Amino acid sequence: MRAEEMFKNYTKMKQEMTVLEFKIRDFEGIRKEDVIESMNFSKPQGERVQEGMVSDKTGRAAAYYRRVADRLDDEYFDELFRRYLYLKDEIDFFGFLTTQLSGRLPEFVRDMVMEQMDWNGLMEKYSISYSTVGRYRKKAAREMDQMYEFRDDVEMKYILS
Repeated sequence: MRAEEMFKNYTKMKQEMTVLEFKIRDFEGIRKEDVIESMNFSKPQGERVQEGMVSDKTGRAAAYYRRVADRLDDEYFDELFRRYLYLKDEIDFFGFLTTQLSGRLPEFVRDMVMEQMDWNGLMEKYSISYSTVGRYRKKAAREMDQMYEFRDDVEMKYILS
């Protein structure tokens, strides 16, 4: 993720993170109808159940249903949690980067992105021209992109070691 992307997507990311937090906290799993549908349209995975007496079919179907439901619940929860952690990491890192900017830029970026202040509001608050708002934005993006690159380099070195 880069600074300009965060400038544009910060609010949506915060909203998505809030929804994911709610879904994780109140997780109930996959609906029964969805599990049954997945069982009807998928091939069995893993170990096969030995065929036994006909009267045992109901028990085997119930056990298979439970395994499928548990697997789908685990996969769904893992995906929700993975996405939540990604968004939280990006938002937290962006907040940290904001504090590391030079001069007036930390407050400027906070107002522009986190407070969603429009350019006219920024011009008025900081007593600057329209073109200066653009220059501040570009300067903040450059400084933040350097720190994003540094983070990427550190992560890449760790992965390759």
